[in-house]
Amino acid sequence: MLVKTYGSAVYGVDAISITIEVNISGGEIKYFIVGLPDNAVKESLQRIESAIKTNNYKMPRTRLVVNMAPADIKKTGAAFDLPIAIGILGAHNQLTNVDALKDYVIMGELSLDGTIQSIKGALPIAIQARKDGFKGFIVPKANAREAAMVNQLDVFGVQHITEVVDFFCDNSNTQPLVVHTRDEFFTTQNEFDVDFNDVKGQENIKRALEIAAAGGHNAILIGP
Repeated sequence: MLVKTYGSAVYGVDAISITIEVNISGGEIKYFIVGLPDNAVKESLQRIESAIKTNNYKMPRTRLVVNMAPADIKKTGAAFDLPIAIGILGAHNQLTNVDALKDYVIMGELSLDGTIQSIKGALPIAIQARKDGFKGFIVPKANAREAAMVNQLDVFGVQHITEVVDFFCDNSNTQPLVVHTRDEFFTTQNEFDVDFNDVKGQENIKRALEIAAAGGHNAILIGP
């Protein structure tokens, strides 16, 4: 059975939507990932297999091919673990609502026990997902507030692969996270982890940076 899930590749501050095609067919047990994956993506099958089996789902015991399109763009990092895993479960008839996969971008790194680790670039991925017309974005809970800054996109923060499986089996009561960006800005605009008061000396440099910030100018810092 052929199933498609959707992820995203981040390049700088931009993201490109990636279609992940998973096909399970007859034959001896062989797993392949194609579409210019780096080593971290190729190694994902080991993490995915462990996460699937640990949580009492079934890993296909036949030929499995994962294609990441467009095939001419290099795919990097472990954030594709989750969409590949969900694609495998969908292609193996372990999800009851496979049709819903087309509406969501899914990203997350899997631990061996199925726990979902944080990713990089949640904000540009969310922006691109909305631009491409996706209904929602399933993202690690640690990145959910960042992604939820993008309006007109349902953002679901998840901590474990079982939550995502339940979501696509219509057994989940998970609600999208809503962040009121304007309120967040006004309540936190004066909260900072560090301050120029912590810097001893360097008065000229601090003055230059204050002027750059006040006027919206660029600044270059050179030296140790």
